[in-house]
Amino acid sequence: MPTQGRVKGSAGRGDVEGEGLLLYLVYQVTAFLRGPEPAGGSVGAFGKLSGDGGKLAQQLAKNMYEKMRITLSISDINADNIAAVMVTANMPAFLEVGSRMDVLISSIGAAENLQGGTLLQTPLQGADGHVYAVAQGPLSTGGFAAGGKAATLTKNHPTVARIPSGAIIEKRVSTIIRPLDDLHFVFHAPDYTTIVRAAESVNSVFKGAAVPVDAITLKIEVPFEFRTSERLAMFISQVQMIKVVPDSPARVVVNERTGTIVVGEHVKISTVAISHGSLTISIKETTQTSQPNPFANGETTTEESTDITVEEEKPGMHVVEDAATLSELADALNLLGVSPRDMVSIFQALKQAGALQAELIII
Repeated sequence: MPTQGRVKGSAGRGDVEGEGLLLYLVYQVTAFLRGPEPAGGSVGAFGKLSGDGGKLAQQLAKNMYEKMRITLSISDINADNIAAVMVTANMPAFLEVGSRMDVLISSIGAAENLQGGTLLQTPLQGADGHVYAVAQGPLSTGGFAAGGKAATLTKNHPTVARIPSGAIIEKRVSTIIRPLDDLHFVFHAPDYTTIVRAAESVNSVFKGAAVPVDAITLKIEVPFEFRTSERLAMFISQVQMIKVVPDSPARVVVNERTGTIVVGEHVKISTVAISHGSLTISIKETTQTSQPNPFANGETTTEESTDITVEEEKPGMHVVEDAATLSELADALNLLGVSPRDMVSIFQALKQAGALQAELIII
């Protein structure tokens, strides 16, 4: 977790000296560059579930029986409780043979619910074709699906599940760190200001050891007194515990699908007048039945009637003053009294007008 304290530096937007600044440890904003992490994947069979697994599940079951030297035709295999799934995992570095890692299971056949199932033994292969781990065990879906002929009830995604510690490492990924080599720390978010601040913080403890390579990589030379296999781990631990103040870019992130808006600390809006109104169109379909008189030779007919109602707001102009802080900006926008989805349109219009002094990202 970030801690509060006092820090002083010169990189970025003026000095960063002051009380109450959020200080992050180096290991919280970087990833130690230690080699590739292979992603394993495989197609597996899955047993004990409700529903039809389809022809793919039948073929997988047939292949499994053949490995057991049991000869069956596909027509002899009942796939009502078998599913075909894709098993994937990311193997972290430094794991030894016999260690465990989590795996993700996704249905790729006709099965609509993996709840209550058990994954049969499935090897996980890397891109090089080598088997790095073997997965097996009961699944945790975190949801359910139930229903009848007229209605169904679904919570979360019952076709996706996980097995915590469900894979056993069979082959170790070679990761060698030599004491005489330079260490490289890769930042989660590329930013020149953050990496310069990090270099200054590291150099304040280990003089002249850190050099920024680019916006994302920090190279650190191992001091002479730590250039042994026994003390190298101690040096890496000390570097990871050094505090740094990451830069916060002026950025507005918008998710149009959910109406979520995240505004960065340094976002500014120039003084501007905003008028925003909503347009609501209601369409109502009505079916009317016309009956003939008694003993008449007429026929019963139906007529479709459509009623369209349009409601349009007529709001006035609202002046949004130049805000100095994020809280002032939030208060100014809240005075507009619009919904989050309407706020998405407002931010887009502010960007086009040149009044939004930030990067607008739509995801």
